[in-house]
Amino acid sequence: MSSKEILRNKECLVVIEKGELISFQKDNLEYIHQKGNKGWRNSDDEMFPVIGPTSKNNFRVHTKNGDAILDQHGLLREMEYSLVSSDENSAKFIKKYKKNTQITNSKFPVKSSEENLFWPFDFSFQKNFTLENGILKIEFIIESEKGMPFMLGYHPAFLLSDSGKETLESNRKEITLADVYKAGANACPVLNSDKIILKNIDKQNLEITTKGFNNFMLWTEVDNMLCIEPITQYTSYTDQKFSEDNMRLSEGKNIFSVVIKVV
Repeated sequence: MSSKEILRNKECLVVIEKGELISFQKDNLEYIHQKGNKGWRNSDDEMFPVIGPTSKNNFRVHTKNGDAILDQHGLLREMEYSLVSSDENSAKFIKKYKKNTQITNSKFPVKSSEENLFWPFDFSFQKNFTLENGILKIEFIIESEKGMPFMLGYHPAFLLSDSGKETLESNRKEITLADVYKAGANACPVLNSDKIILKNIDKQNLEITTKGFNNFMLWTEVDNMLCIEPITQYTSYTDQKFSEDNMRLSEGKNIFSVVIKVV
């Protein structure tokens, strides 16, 4: 059985591998960074239940249920998705976590001092893809007990021309790749925005709109790809303490969405 789910219509083709968006094509042109190319090892990922490097807080996150041990961007990415359902226009995936379960940290020991990670709350995390009329919608549904603290970030990478000439527009402001490079590992913040447009050089532009996030951050170290990341909050350049005082609190069921459209 193939581990890849394929969504298609007349103009578009979407390929998802074990919950990871690895291809979004329109008119046979690719818009997603390809794994194995320079830049980043993945095509997309999620940041949950925290965003940013927790090392500055000794890898601890303070919650009402006690301290958690989490590495950069949380522990969700260390878990595998299970396929819930799929057809030619949609695919649904889920991860389920039982509180205080030890998760092996792939960053240990080279990039982290913490061998195992855990979170003191149960949760389920659903990732749903829908392709309709050439538009790809990705929906995230988080279910947990009310009051669970969390941050959420979606981390897709987009294919560029390798010319360094692409620009972006958000809140009527232009952002260049030079601006993104300058921000470095902290990533370039685009705050209080639910839409950003990637102005491509070698194909049509890409419009990314979101619900629930209200912020983006941009990261790359190369000219051939760019991560455009919807985030619930930006933790770099601040004195962010990894405590539930600085996080959202779950309503029991929280829904976020990202829509990717060629324009």
